[in-house]
Amino acid sequence: MSAVEAKLAELGLTLPSVVPPLAAYQPAVRSGVYVYTAGQLPMVEGKLPVTGKVGGEVTPEEAKELAATCALNALAAVKSVVGDLDRIARVVKVVGFVASAADFTGQPGVINGASELLGAVLGDKGVHARSAVGVAVLPLDAPVEVEIQVELVAD
Repeated sequence: MSAVEAKLAELGLTLPSVVPPLAAYQPAVRSGVYVYTAGQLPMVEGKLPVTGKVGGEVTPEEAKELAATCALNALAAVKSVVGDLDRIARVVKVVGFVASAADFTGQPGVINGASELLGAVLGDKGVHARSAVGVAVLPLDAPVEVEIQVELVAD
């Protein structure tokens, strides 16, 4: 077991299977020392645990937990192309999308769920640049979607 997966276990988390693509794309692609993930929805065992707009049907607290699930799914996507999460040198960038009710402005707090999970799992390697964007709707009416870019330790 990798050190990253041991840390996940210590936190009571398990790396899920890679979420299959919903359309014509790959869950993650490697280019040189970087891995870029597709946007990851908060799928759990093939389903969204909740749907709707944050600030409407979904509370900001629920959405923050869903963002953490997205980050966990993103780590699974990274592992699918590099084989070992210990190869992560650092998380470079996180982009989070929040399906927002018209008056909801707490997108950064929601995406903190992803950022905090990456920090808890990867320590200093999980510190990253980030964007948190409010959108009208996401695929499958998901409340949140997260993509990450990681740099790998050179071969």
